[in-house]
Amino acid sequence: MMRNPRNPFQYGGTVGPPAFCNRRKELADLLRTMEDGGRLFVYSERRLGKTSLLQLALSRLPGKAFLSAYVDLWPTDGEASFAAAMAKALTEGMATTADRMLGFAKEFFGRLVPTITADDDGSPKVAFELSSRGSRGVEIDEVLAAPHEIARRRRCSVVIVFDEFQRILEYSDDIVERKLRSAIQRHKNVSYIFSGSRKHLIQRMFLDKSRPLYRAGGHYPLGPIAFKDWLPFIRKRFLDSNREIEEGHIRSICDLTEGHPFYTQHLCHAVWELCEKGDEVGDSTIEAAVQLLLDRESYAYTALWESLAVNQRKLLRGLAAASGSSKVFSADFLHAWGLGSASNAQRVVETLLDRDLIDRSNGSFMIPDRFFKLWVRKTQVL
Repeated sequence: MMRNPRNPFQYGGTVGPPAFCNRRKELADLLRTMEDGGRLFVYSERRLGKTSLLQLALSRLPGKAFLSAYVDLWPTDGEASFAAAMAKALTEGMATTADRMLGFAKEFFGRLVPTITADDDGSPKVAFELSSRGSRGVEIDEVLAAPHEIARRRRCSVVIVFDEFQRILEYSDDIVERKLRSAIQRHKNVSYIFSGSRKHLIQRMFLDKSRPLYRAGGHYPLGPIAFKDWLPFIRKRFLDSNREIEEGHIRSICDLTEGHPFYTQHLCHAVWELCEKGDEVGDSTIEAAVQLLLDRESYAYTALWESLAVNQRKLLRGLAAASGSSKVFSADFLHAWGLGSASNAQRVVETLLDRDLIDRSNGSFMIPDRFFKLWVRKTQVL
């Protein structure tokens, strides 16, 4: 007996090339920046696939001519942890065995103390602690100087990707930003990609004249994927598994998810599961898939909703009722949703932005979690 085919729609976590829908231009642009030694701020909504795209771009670099490091800044909280995270990423990116990692660390990070452990697969992993020698601040200078030194000594190009780069705005001071700006201005044969998922914070970092990294690189916003690209992608995956889906139903899915990769793949995953082999997707299939996903999230969404103030709920109701983004400071929106003055709405917006419940979109605002938007629309909008 043949086993049931694996669901062809992937969501969550880092995915490989088969799961990508288009992104050919974005991939080519990133590769060009990396190969040219450029600096680029890449930003988008959460779950839009930045990490997968950047990892794919790194994998396409000519191996003998390039070395790379992927620095995850999410766990960091200040100068010391930044230095340790960058040293770890550089070491694991440049060396693959425990002995080589220790040799690399000794060569480039004399003021950091490496510790080698093994993961579940037995692969070596390195962590760094600050040395007791020297003054504070010297460690980060050493780490920030390393990419240029690696390029010079190894006679190659180096690519550094900082993920969740907006994290450094939460540090107690801007010393990391200032030192990073100073370092990258002097580096040759090193490219830097600064990636972040809180768009308004990343934009502030390179557009605010008071910030150290003002205009330190180009900016590259990633947006949703167009319906014309989703159409053949979704249709083929249904047909390849002996299921049918018409263009109109694919459009319905994309309208619900607004072309966002994570939510589109997630909803398609549920629709595929509910469509039996040899059957065709219908309106009821999509409705059942949406309800299934909202039921799974209902507890979390309800708890979140109950934590919100009255005016926060009003603004979210207004955004959920709209087909796209909304100008929440307009007289019509304020009146329709009982928000009073524009200054009152501004306070609400700032709070919701801080909680990542809304996001800016070309001068307007929207709810980035498409399923939360659908939940609010179905359960809270009268």
